[in-house]
Amino acid sequence: MTLGDILRQYREDNNISMDEFSKRSSLSKGYISMLENNINPRNNKPIAPTLPTIQKIANGMNIDVDTLLKSIDSNQPICLDISPSAAEPTTKAVRINVLGRVAAGIPLNAIEEIIDTEEISEKMASEGEYFALKITGDSMEPKISNGDVVIVRKQSDADDGDLVIAMVNGYDAVCKRLKKYAEGIALISNNPLYEPMYFSNKEIEEKPVTILGKVRELRAKF
Repeated sequence: MTLGDILRQYREDNNISMDEFSKRSSLSKGYISMLENNINPRNNKPIAPTLPTIQKIANGMNIDVDTLLKSIDSNQPICLDISPSAAEPTTKAVRINVLGRVAAGIPLNAIEEIIDTEEISEKMASEGEYFALKITGDSMEPKISNGDVVIVRKQSDADDGDLVIAMVNGYDAVCKRLKKYAEGIALISNNPLYEPMYFSNKEIEEKPVTILGKVRELRAKF
């Protein structure tokens, strides 16, 4: 298992939120999310945590660092360079609002149902406008569960296969997988109990069906 896999499993088994583990380990929620996703946003390669970071995670898990190191897969890259240039990202985190719902006709910056905040890196924040949305329901299980939070980059279109936040008929926004066809689109749930939602190009215009953004990260809540 990667370090991120171990950390995620520990939080699941002990019902510990990312916010709580951030306090225990002195690591930011943004960096914990990066570890669990195992992607370094600087180069889109597997993340290589330093030994001081592994020590902080061991502290947060209340185990010794040797025990944690023995649990990490041998393929996990670990940065042994402790020079300042090799340290984990130290850029200031940018806070974004977590919305309980997104309704038609209300600009994102005017929505009053703000239920929490999340952190994203300055680099991510520089790539566009972001918001976070609390997921309700079980249509995206098992990957995304009721109460989880997704980090979304605001955009009006997305590529085939992207996970998106979409608005249908002016109702609350939904989180679905986007599938594009020449004659229209489908919004697909992960949960097979839910049928795909198909819309012709005409229906997209008339209902309307609009893309609000692309999901960039999942912040699971336990």
